[in-house]
Amino acid sequence: MSRSQKADQDLTKVLNQLWHLDKNRLRPGTDYRISLQGKAGYVAQGSNVARDQAKAPLFTYVNEDKLKSIKTYEYFISLLDNYEMSTGVSETVTSEELKENKLFIDAIVETDVMKCAHQYLVKKGKSPSDLGQFKRQLYDIWFRLYHRDRSGGEDSCGFEHVFVGEAKYGKEIMGLHNWVQFYLQEKHDHVDYKGYKARDNKDTPDEDDHVLNLQFSWKGLVKPVGGSFIGVSPEFEVALFTIIFFMSTEKMTSVVVKVDEYVLELVVCRHGQSIGTSYPKLLSSNNRDL
Repeated sequence: MSRSQKADQDLTKVLNQLWHLDKNRLRPGTDYRISLQGKAGYVAQGSNVARDQAKAPLFTYVNEDKLKSIKTYEYFISLLDNYEMSTGVSETVTSEELKENKLFIDAIVETDVMKCAHQYLVKKGKSPSDLGQFKRQLYDIWFRLYHRDRSGGEDSCGFEHVFVGEAKYGKEIMGLHNWVQFYLQEKHDHVDYKGYKARDNKDTPDEDDHVLNLQFSWKGLVKPVGGSFIGVSPEFEVALFTIIFFMSTEKMTSVVVKVDEYVLELVVCRHGQSIGTSYPKLLSSNNRDL
């Protein structure tokens, strides 16, 4: 996929359709509240020392009853404890975990968001119209295990990297781009939010923004900057990144789109026939240049 205007406009159109169909997106200030606090400083890649510009957690409130009442969130949360944190440690998928993976896929394909994504990919000749085959396609790109660390066994998959997070050789955070996992890890004192990231002398993000660039530590390891959607449903993220994955054959795809009020760079990296990583980078919001 080139970064041509045509490609971006086409993607912008379908991604905005997904945005408007995401009825399971939580409402800032009502279903959850965040506290952005200070702007995080520079941290060199590989360093685990970061000045804490946020003394309080990022999430001050999340309506967990609402989360657990929505099927896709319920199944999503059940998947978060199924993985080994460190690369190089082989993953073992139990029959129970296999069932949980399939329940999650079954739940998301019933949503309007995923139906829209499926129709788009069928129209583009990238996915089969048969729902069972499409579900297998989703399983392969998100849940099929692969070697991230060549010295060990099958130690990773797209879902683990993007939504759960993992540690490279136990020394560096990779992935963890999901707000629900961030909130749950923060609640259990595993994540320490250090502050938001924005370019020098630019406006700060708002606490009702649905996309943020964050700095944080996870179990003692620092992530200098990580982009994350906030409040969106799991099916929205799976749909959005699945579309970008299938619309490109490049090892790394980066597209700039405008979704709702946000100008985003969306990045998807392939690992063979699966997702290696995928994340949003907030470029501007409400015409604010960040």
